[in-house]
Amino acid sequence: MTASDMTIPCFDDVTAARSRIEPHIHRTPVLTSTYFNTLTGAELFFKCENFQKAGVFKARGASNAVFGLSDDMAAKGVATHSSGNHGLSLSYAAGKRGIPATVVMPLTAPDAKKDAVRGYGATVVECEPSTSSREAVFADVVAQTGADFIHPYNDPRVIAGQATCSMELHEDAGPLDAVIAPIGGGGMVSGTCLTLSNISPDTKIYAAEPKNADDAYRSLKAGYIIADDAPDTVADGLKVPLKDLTWHFVSTFVTDILLAKEQEIIDAMYLIWQRMKIVVEPSSAVTLAAILNNKEQFAGKRVGVILTGGNVDLKKLPWMQA
Repeated sequence: MTASDMTIPCFDDVTAARSRIEPHIHRTPVLTSTYFNTLTGAELFFKCENFQKAGVFKARGASNAVFGLSDDMAAKGVATHSSGNHGLSLSYAAGKRGIPATVVMPLTAPDAKKDAVRGYGATVVECEPSTSSREAVFADVVAQTGADFIHPYNDPRVIAGQATCSMELHEDAGPLDAVIAPIGGGGMVSGTCLTLSNISPDTKIYAAEPKNADDAYRSLKAGYIIADDAPDTVADGLKVPLKDLTWHFVSTFVTDILLAKEQEIIDAMYLIWQRMKIVVEPSSAVTLAAILNNKEQFAGKRVGVILTGGNVDLKKLPWMQA
């Protein structure tokens, strides 16, 4: 995809994406918890994308991009760079369509995610754990293969696919006072903005971010994109910076970005496992951690909480580390 193709997606793109991807994804459940309602003072509705295909919301955007390709374009395959979840999702979608996929992944990405990408039939090319290395290695891959670049989040096709998540949440939970989603590059948050600004404009949109990787928070406060090259956080899916398309949505529609410290993210993840009996990854748990840090903002409100994924290495759970 060239820079000229980087148009801002509209709501018609979301409705088209929904029809396109419906045969290839799950309509994930919305769960509630009396325990968490009591703990936070809010009425929480958890949209459980940890039950999504490939274990993560990104199957939506990847499927929309892959199944929207012409046959000629698809024949050359697809490629991306990803810390894991977008790579997993693109590999899943490419496998469903029967086309090749190549994923550039940092050396530090969880082995479970690398193995899962390979399990879907994609090729993994490793790089150093920095945005600059990731993009340089990826450029070589595209030059060699001619594959269509499907960016993990700065792609209108991907954003339109992610937007279907909050559409389902709104339909299943009813009108919400607020929705909160994790933010790294901003694909899910952008999709949430795209949908809710059209169907529920009074709903406030919050993003949750690790304090150790708070470039989106600092960007929103500064009024321009601030990018960190290699932040260190347990929430490995949230290490990437905003780009132009996602910045458009974040800067226009997001009410605030709320931060959580590393131990707070781990504690929230543990609580979700313990109380809801579901597997979520640290990047998902940052939402609950942010709510617990800001109870006064959500008390008495109906709040949608997007749990973005559940891809964890069960042999390296963060509360078991020395």
